[in-house]
Amino acid sequence: MKKILGALSIVLVLASCQEQKKMAFVNRTEVINEYQEKIDVEEKFKAREDRFNKRSDSIGQAFQFEYQQFQIAAARMSKAKQQEQGQAFTQKSQILQQQLQYEQQQLQQAFTTEMDSVMTTMKTYVEDYGKKNGYSFIFGTSDVTSTVLYGEDASDISDEVLKGLNDAYKKEE
Repeated sequence: MKKILGALSIVLVLASCQEQKKMAFVNRTEVINEYQEKIDVEEKFKAREDRFNKRSDSIGQAFQFEYQQFQIAAARMSKAKQQEQGQAFTQKSQILQQQLQYEQQQLQQAFTTEMDSVMTTMKTYVEDYGKKNGYSFIFGTSDVTSTVLYGEDASDISDEVLKGLNDAYKKEE
């Protein structure tokens, strides 16, 4: 019995001597939603999307007007001419739709690329922050995925990370 208690005591002493790992967590949803670079990217693309939509609407209205003019003129055309002109309008409509769809895809792709860059910047910053401040682990949590089910408020470094990210972004401007 004394041998077992002695062995347990040694194990407990060794376990207590082990270096404690410094850990924290970051609420990614909070940080990314308040990160100024992300806000700026969204505003820039919102403006680009608004210009695209206005241009698209304008093209659509011009095409609609042209088609109405064709319908008025078609009453005086032969059936063959009506069919020929109708096919031309159908083809023109398809080309316009494809062009607008392509432009919209390009806009979406550019937005995705910039947002990926923002996310990479955030991840790199957290990595560097962890190394500089002696953390062994920094966990991430968000509204979508909860890798941290509970954490003391003192372990939440979201505000410090956000401040550091925004300060670094301001220096770049």
